[in-house]
Amino acid sequence: MQRLRSKLLRQSSEWDSFYTGLKGEKKVGRELARLSRSGWHALHGIQKGNGGDIDHLLIGPGGVFTINTKTHRGATVWVGDTMVKVNGGPPRPYAAASRTEADFVRRALQRYCDFAVSVEPMLVFVGVESLHQSNPQSAVRVCQEREIAALGPLAGRLTAEQVEAVYALVTAGSG
Repeated sequence: MQRLRSKLLRQSSEWDSFYTGLKGEKKVGRELARLSRSGWHALHGIQKGNGGDIDHLLIGPGGVFTINTKTHRGATVWVGDTMVKVNGGPPRPYAAASRTEADFVRRALQRYCDFAVSVEPMLVFVGVESLHQSNPQSAVRVCQEREIAALGPLAGRLTAEQVEAVYALVTAGSG
């Protein structure tokens, strides 16, 4: 009802933001699915104990990535080491949140894997006009949704057996 009322009054609502984000996550999910041909597994909406979730988890020969998806149609985005600015607005803690998600997954995997698993945080922006990163050497990998395919050829961090072991562990925990 709230969404209908907002639409009739031509006002934006929390629901608009939710649906925009969901569309962006689905778009990123489709891009991630293409990586399966290269030995990658993508999981979506991984629930955390605090009630939050990790938008996507990518497991493959190039390692494990937590992917935080942000949709900002037509925006200019600047990414620093811990904060992001959209259209020059106030700082948003997207980068710091992405690092926290990766740390959460890394700690969980360390408890159950008998081999080292590095987990890299990633911010994927959907629909932005331009994307600028102040520090390309940052701990958080940053890209637009159409650049996700660049992960496909990454290799050397996990063997095929390790990829399957991590994937089995994560899917067993989500079932």
